Amino acid sequence: MTITYTSQVANARLGSFSRLLLCWRGSIYKLLYGEFFIFLLCYYIIRFIYRLALTEEQQLMFEKLTLYCDSYIQLIPISFVLGFYVTLVVTRWWNQYENLPWPDRLMSLVSGFVEGKDEQGRLLRRTLIRYANLGNVLILRSVSTAVYKRFPSAQHLVQAGFMTPAEHKQLEKLSLPHNMFWVPWVWFANLSMKAWLGGRIRDPILLQSLLNEMNTLRTQCGHLYAYDWISIPLVYTQVVTVAVYSFFLTCLVGRQFLNPAKAYPGHELDLVVPVFTFLQFFFYVGWLKVAEQLINPFGEDDDDFETNWIVDRNLQVSLLAVDEMHQDLPRMEPDMYWNEPEPHPPYTAASAQFRRASFMGSTFNISLNKEEMEFQPNQEDEEDAHTGIIGRFLGLQSHDHHPPRANSRTKLLWPKRESLLHEGLPKNHKAVKQNVRGQEDKAWKLKAVDAFKSAPLYQRPGYYSAPQTPLSPTPMFFPPEPSVLSKLHSVTGIDTKDKSPKTVSSGAKNCSELLSGSDGALMEHSEVSHVRRKTVEFNLTDMPEIPENHLKEPLELSTTNIHATLKDHVDPYWALENRDEAHS
Repeated sequence: MTITYTSQVANARLGSFSRLLLCWRGSIYKLLYGEFFIFLLCYYIIRFIYRLALTEEQQLMFEKLTLYCDSYIQLIPISFVLGFYVTLVVTRWWNQYENLPWPDRLMSLVSGFVEGKDEQGRLLRRTLIRYANLGNVLILRSVSTAVYKRFPSAQHLVQAGFMTPAEHKQLEKLSLPHNMFWVPWVWFANLSMKAWLGGRIRDPILLQSLLNEMNTLRTQCGHLYAYDWISIPLVYTQVVTVAVYSFFLTCLVGRQFLNPAKAYPGHELDLVVPVFTFLQFFFYVGWLKVAEQLINPFGEDDDDFETNWIVDRNLQVSLLAVDEMHQDLPRMEPDMYWNEPEPHPPYTAASAQFRRASFMGSTFNISLNKEEMEFQPNQEDEEDAHTGIIGRFLGLQSHDHHPPRANSRTKLLWPKRESLLHEGLPKNHKAVKQNVRGQEDKAWKLKAVDAFKSAPLYQRPGYYSAPQTPLSPTPMFFPPEPSVLSKLHSVTGIDTKDKSPKTVSSGAKNCSELLSGSDGALMEHSEVSHVRRKTVEFNLTDMPEIPENHLKEPLELSTTNIHATLKDHVDPYWALENRDEAHS
């Protein structure tokens, strides 16, 4: 049974936590009072024997033993061992709680996805959710002593209504030497598939969502089974228990108060009640009792899980959700804030003090003077303007030639600056360059920008434009130039006298890009005449005509078109999409 005190510590006030020390159920006093009385009794028995029953020589030997135990008692790392052990136990305890099966999400999916208000639909929904509850009861019966005492056999589950006699017989047929908590989940999956095939579940996506939630609950049941099977290693529990109890067995001798007349160090007082020794026993043994109680939360301790209540609650809520609440919706009505863009729910007199304005940010209330809100000019601009004004006032010409600022456009034009500025100058322009340096800095920007705008797109610096390839089988005509034929004589593998296209040898180094005209003449492409030349031949006269309704399909490549043949040819995506239509 879980001890709940959340409401008592809702407000941290004087005495709110102190009142918890007066509780008995689930308290440390209830767990510790037996061991504490045994320790108290043993301590005073040893004290009376030391004071009354021993001789002088025996007292001397006992005092040496007491000093020895007290000096070495701190070598036992009890805080270190207990800290790790209790942390491990509490983490394991909370993980077991998170794996408790709650069918709330599953019952919502069953109520919404499995359609039909007739008897067959009602029977289908109730059977599905009953299988889920049966799987939960079977696993809780396997790990919880309280649930096992309630349902000690499968026949008790039949009498309680979790299982029908036919299902009990079906379960007994599976003669396996294993736990059978997984069987109802298999029935759930098969019945869900049958409901989808019968049209009770519309879409397979809904069926998948239902089975995913079912698998989540099945996984939680498997985790509970694993936690019950795999415990914390026994050696760890033994080490912690031996360390704690051996520490306090040593304290029974080492914490005895010796005769003050013998002036032993640290034994100037002779107290009857060793207060701090009793407090140390209370803390350390109480720490161990916390781990002992939480190591298995499915028992019958005060703070163990309410497994029987969980069984009752899950069955009642799930059957109500899938049966009476199926398609039983309230009538839709406009809410009271229908026409209000900013609804303001009312506060009661007891809660009016908790009304707060919206938080806008930690810097929202910072105030600045009007002078502090003014933007400051750039320091470099001020220096340039100041120098120019003084120079014009004095009639002086500045000899500091600072490079002009470059932006995204002028950076592209920088390689052509020299060629644009010195176009038309004589060969000995070095001497002239020294005289006109000042005029160059003023004029280069305007001239470069004009050249940038007037140049074709593919000739602008920073741009790349490949020669345009014709999109139709009609060949493109270019006017012949006188220098073309003379240049073609230097190309390996091309004879200008023979107008028929020929294959160019692979060893040619200097080539021209050629297009085949209507008369078979080879023309040089005008757009790439100024760059590195490459010989390419087109055979556009043999290309078949393609209907207009097949423009989206790729053009068939000619066998003589040597520049377009690739070693690893991959069909474009539209060809892959239309391949079935093309071959049909």
